[in-house]
Amino acid sequence: MAQVPQTFFDALAVRAWCGLALTALGRAREEIDAINVYPVADGDTGTNLYLTVESAATAVEAVFAGYEAGSAPVGAPSLADAARAMAHGALIGARGNSGTILAQLLRGMAQVLAVEGETPHTGGDGLRLALRHAADSARQAVAHPVEGTVLSVASAAADSAQEVEGDCGTVARAAYRGACVALAATPGQLAVLERAGVVDAGGRGLVAVLAALVETFTGEAPGLLSGAVSAAHARVELAHEVVPARATRPAQVMEPGQVGDCADGTDGEGGPAFEVIYLLEAEDAAVGRLRQRLDALGDSLVVVGGDGLWNVHVHVDDAGAAVEAGVEAGRPYRIRITHFGIDDAHTRGGERPPRERVQRAVVAVVPGEGLARLYTEAGATTVLARPGEPPASGELVEAVRRAHAREVVLLPNDADLRHTAAAAAEQARTEGIRVALIPTRSAVQGIAALAVHEPERRFDEDVVSMTSAAGATRYAEVVVAERQSWTMAGICQAGDVLGLIDGDVAVIGSDVTAVAETVLNRMLAAGGELVTLVLGDEAPGGVAEHLETRVREAYLAVDTVVYRGGRQGALLLIGVE
Repeated sequence: MAQVPQTFFDALAVRAWCGLALTALGRAREEIDAINVYPVADGDTGTNLYLTVESAATAVEAVFAGYEAGSAPVGAPSLADAARAMAHGALIGARGNSGTILAQLLRGMAQVLAVEGETPHTGGDGLRLALRHAADSARQAVAHPVEGTVLSVASAAADSAQEVEGDCGTVARAAYRGACVALAATPGQLAVLERAGVVDAGGRGLVAVLAALVETFTGEAPGLLSGAVSAAHARVELAHEVVPARATRPAQVMEPGQVGDCADGTDGEGGPAFEVIYLLEAEDAAVGRLRQRLDALGDSLVVVGGDGLWNVHVHVDDAGAAVEAGVEAGRPYRIRITHFGIDDAHTRGGERPPRERVQRAVVAVVPGEGLARLYTEAGATTVLARPGEPPASGELVEAVRRAHAREVVLLPNDADLRHTAAAAAEQARTEGIRVALIPTRSAVQGIAALAVHEPERRFDEDVVSMTSAAGATRYAEVVVAERQSWTMAGICQAGDVLGLIDGDVAVIGSDVTAVAETVLNRMLAAGGELVTLVLGDEAPGGVAEHLETRVREAYLAVDTVVYRGGRQGALLLIGVE
């Protein structure tokens, strides 16, 4: 079914473009992963670009949802609203070097499209300006730009766009044609690409994104240009033979983050031992000093963003020094440190076969570092979810792949993630992985399911047992209200302590310990044998001891176990089974 074309660049066009780009990258992901040889043959560029655009698309959809739900001003989102959301979503969700550069390209476009106090840039002239500013700002974000990368493709797209007059469709077609020609030329610009017989993976991804832009404004997806991207496809087949199969590389995950490819001046053979990526809250002046510091520490440096929020990517031998540099500049978070270890294709040299898949694994979303450690110790592969930053389906798919198992049990541990988890499970199944989704609504239900997990059992039996254990566990949480609201228990004010049982507000109070005790008493009134308490970092001291004493004195034969969840959002999670 053909896409209904947009006549000019407005919020609906931004929405359509993000959706079409996500679809295009989803189709091309494996192809792009296969040709990722520069500078590290880690085979994840397509996946990183997909996750980056997925984050952008999710942010745009949230803006539209806010208007449709009535939580935003009456009307529809403006072009500025949608463009800023797209840029912000891409920034916070950027993965790898090419994903980080794509985030800066989208930010550069948004800076033109969302300009205030002037006539909106909604026509072909505005799109030309946006593409030019995007390409220029992306080059400025890379410490040492090199030709033959996504930067070359972006510049060529912008150059071609400047040569035509007309509406957005005309400009988008010209940009796409220029990008295709530049992509086909990348092997002649980088020797490592020529040796492998492939085009640049990041550039190939950008061509897919620009094809989606053409479809947004014309209603038709452009065909691959003869003599240009067709050459890329010929090389893809060769790449499957040249690039060794990738095994998952070990990563020290400090917070959910990214993995990467590159567009600067390393040669693709050897290099620093670690990839370090984080989001950073910092002032512009501090970021300037950070660039100098990180440039001296390593290579593949890309710093994108602005207005106080940045995404930092660098390859170094001293990962600690790279993080410390971020601490000196501001507040780094969502830190990920990945070791380019022996499982990387570029260090194996094709001599070691890919490691065998395990038979079964558990993948779980968890809300805090403490729970992540607990789940990991129990053998699960975890995805860390921050308050207000739920993981996208692509992140769950990546975790399923990382588990490297034939059979996977997926625990979303959040009612709001059921659709996201279902989409991830469906995607994993298309890759030949048998996935069972257990609709756990809380991390305490996940703990109960994990406690009865037995990999030696038949898969169906194991899933039934885990589902039964989760379903038999009532769950509750104690949180602080952020604003005035109507609830099942009455009207709450900002700052009130709320006790939620099975997702509904049951208790409103002012004291955390008192609310927690009331919640626990109501839950145990229906019976129970085991109470699980998961304390957040901001829970008051003594609350766990008080509740343990209460259970011991008032409920015979009921055991209590206490875990520390870390920065999990809720002050306290409670499970009764």
